[in-house]
Amino acid sequence: MKKLLVPFVALLAAAVLGGVSAVGVWSAVDDEPAPAAAPVTTTTVNRPVSSAAGSIAQIYKDTITGVVTITSQTSGGTATGSGWVLDADGHVVTNQHVVDGADEVTVTFHDGSDIQARVVGTDASTDVALLELSRVPKDIQPLDLGSADALEIGDPVIAIGSPFGLEGTVTSGIVSAKNRQLQAPNNYTIDGAIQTDAALNHGNSGGPLLDAEGHVVGMNSQIASESGGNDGVGYAIPIETITKVVDQLEQGGSVQYAYLGVQLGDAEDGGAQIGSVRGGSPAADAGLQAGDVVVSAGGKSIDGGDALRNAVADRKPGEKLELEVKRNGSTKTVTVTLGTRPTS
Repeated sequence: MKKLLVPFVALLAAAVLGGVSAVGVWSAVDDEPAPAAAPVTTTTVNRPVSSAAGSIAQIYKDTITGVVTITSQTSGGTATGSGWVLDADGHVVTNQHVVDGADEVTVTFHDGSDIQARVVGTDASTDVALLELSRVPKDIQPLDLGSADALEIGDPVIAIGSPFGLEGTVTSGIVSAKNRQLQAPNNYTIDGAIQTDAALNHGNSGGPLLDAEGHVVGMNSQIASESGGNDGVGYAIPIETITKVVDQLEQGGSVQYAYLGVQLGDAEDGGAQIGSVRGGSPAADAGLQAGDVVVSAGGKSIDGGDALRNAVADRKPGEKLELEVKRNGSTKTVTVTLGTRPTS
């Protein structure tokens, strides 16, 4: 049986859990959906480190007041997920798929208090949503931010959330792998995901993944599962991605990405091989074709599809990107004016 990548928000009433099929032969480039078959102030709070730092029990005590349950009312029913407090101004972060289409959002704290929240903005390309509480509790406790980049495979991690509506549930495990790719709700690719064997289930969506010091290193988002439940393979969106996105959401309510308009794979002899070119895209306008192999971008060597996707992601819509392309045994230079990624 094929394992599916499953966004694991808990859906009640008439709502139905949606799954995402595994990635096919061609992985999605920075800007193109995978083929069918996936400023907010973020300064660190300098909370004193306990002498019991590293203890799961102590980390739980230090962070639980900053972990929340998200209840989203939609026309299709009620969805429940998890989230966490980002700052003292009352901003809360969760997954986009937890609040997608929400008419009303309620944030429940560990002490049982409920506060209504508005959706400041969402980004389906990274599955990140930013909420703002209608009132800020006097004792609000933002979580400290860590670094996913600094994690090593085998490092201990802790997940806190509301699986199956069981608020304040803590599970633990290790970093099983880094730099995994996930399929976003709008079928684009989320890069740099953290893989963990910490138990994650429906309702953990949007909750924090913490390192051994209790710092947020990621946001729990998907599981790979044959049964739809925890099989020991969970994924979290890295904190570096989240902070970039929420800054833009706070400023304008949306996030824009540079767009090339191709599907990519790794060429056998190195470089990024173009599998298809979307009609009317910047790539099509520049004359790129299926079968082309891109070996450099912006003067930097490209060793595969991931490298070209990252080169595009590092730029803004409207920027020009010079590509060195191999086609039918010859090499040519193509300059592409990057566009703005479509929403779907």
